Amino acid sequence: MDDGDGLDWTALDWAALANSLDARGYAVSERPVLTPAQCGELIAFYDDDRRFRSRIDMARYRFGEGEYKYFANPLPPVVSRLRRELYPPLAAVANRWMQALGEEDRYPATLDLFLARCARAGQTRPTPLLLRYGPGGYNCLHQDVYGDVAFPLQAVVFLSEPGVDYEGGEFLLVEQRPRAQSMGDIVPARRGSVAFFTTRIRPVRGARGYYRVQMRHGVTRVRRGQRCTLGIIFHDAR
Repeated sequence: MDDGDGLDWTALDWAALANSLDARGYAVSERPVLTPAQCGELIAFYDDDRRFRSRIDMARYRFGEGEYKYFANPLPPVVSRLRRELYPPLAAVANRWMQALGEEDRYPATLDLFLARCARAGQTRPTPLLLRYGPGGYNCLHQDVYGDVAFPLQAVVFLSEPGVDYEGGEFLLVEQRPRAQSMGDIVPARRGSVAFFTTRIRPVRGARGYYRVQMRHGVTRVRRGQRCTLGIIFHDAR
């Protein structure tokens, strides 16, 4: 529903997105979920430290070059709504994956119920974040797991326009299948669009049923300009 704030959820083809997640471990919306004005507003938030609970200098921890900030509660309304409304269809995908892998764990239908599970495990700090890279910035391959409770899918919204605001800085996913060499994919980006991808593993069908494939994500080096993204992780952190 588009209620005038630019978030048109009817534009998301969840059947196609789910098929892409199953086949490749990631999916990208064909249409933007945020307007250019909303993207600009979120980018401007970055310099207002009152909105954030922590700042991470990637070079300090050898994560890469650049920085990111975790939002504090209460989240900005647009971030809160994205997190809350993207969760249910992703939970349906996550539950199918758990079933395919023979796992007993299932994810509740709403974000509130899932966050209550996180809280019982001592995970109460919000994890949505803004990331900012300048020339030379990059992010090493990694997985975003912050505690015992982790949701197997996450999202990134591209706030800058590639080829206009920056060059380079491609979003990279690398898949490591058992007893095989790693394979990488560059995920296409457009300002305002959202990409969904696995947090850690995904099921792949083999000759004897499904098996686990590890995936990591990162960002290639920015050659020019400034690249900003909104990361939406659904589990909270300790």
